[in-house]
Amino acid sequence: MQTILGANGVISKNLAQALAGHTSQIRLVSRSPRAVNRGDELFAADLTDAAQTSAAVAGSEIAYLTVGLPYKTAVWQAQWPVVMRNVIDACKQHQVKLVFFDNVYLYGPVSGPMTEETPIRPSSRKGAVRAQIAQMLLDEMRQGNIQALIARAADFYGPDTPLSFVTSTVFVPFSQGKGAMWFVNDQVRHSFTYTPDAGKATALLGNTPSAYGQSWHLPGAPGPLTGREFIAQAAEAFGVPARHQTLAKWMIRMAGLFDPIVRESVEMLYQSEAEYLFDSSKFGRAFPDFQVTSYAAGIRTTAEWYRKAGG
Repeated sequence: MQTILGANGVISKNLAQALAGHTSQIRLVSRSPRAVNRGDELFAADLTDAAQTSAAVAGSEIAYLTVGLPYKTAVWQAQWPVVMRNVIDACKQHQVKLVFFDNVYLYGPVSGPMTEETPIRPSSRKGAVRAQIAQMLLDEMRQGNIQALIARAADFYGPDTPLSFVTSTVFVPFSQGKGAMWFVNDQVRHSFTYTPDAGKATALLGNTPSAYGQSWHLPGAPGPLTGREFIAQAAEAFGVPARHQTLAKWMIRMAGLFDPIVRESVEMLYQSEAEYLFDSSKFGRAFPDFQVTSYAAGIRTTAEWYRKAGG
């Protein structure tokens, strides 16, 4: 049995599809789980409850923590440490391997490519939470209390990926015949992780015994694009003019006065000011046969999905 804790999100869906190639027993856990594959076991649980988390993990060989909490600092500060503690304790209790799907907020601003060796220096409140929960797991791993690995991704893009910032600023506007937007600086390169690749790679890591005890950057295509280049390729895929507006930091701050989601994003704008380069060469060396989706192919496929979905 392989169990996904935090089902229904885009990563968990892609992961569940990929796990079907590794096991016939998949358990999907959330408060209201929905099946992805025929035969998925659905298990309703609240991961902020220790007893429910333990029951959700029991009988598993591997658990994947892919929870996506609401994008609110206060929620992250209150709930993420509780969820991580409950999941670690449940995996230790039932001797279950743990794969934690993480992001790069804990690094803070980085000059040059981010690697698995990049120092943890968060500059945001959300980054501090991610650093805290990653350290909780790393401490348990180093003490030999749990078999686990951390898989990190850059910003997402891909089909049916509603929480990606390029979904709301590029793909949806173009699908509706509108102009695109970009945050702060469209002249710097910005790495992205294609969500289907993230699901496949996370499943591969979880089913590779030698991958445990380490942190991994999930594979990304070489040659990251500038914002302007990304928009141009998306416009070509939609067959529309590459019209876009670059939103200055003060404009986003002003919008945040009226939109709580935008307000929660302001502290992360450092990721858009300078080059955001995500190095996944470690994964490439370990899994040379893994086929990474190019930006050109990924953007075309994503554009086609949003064209059919009508935005």
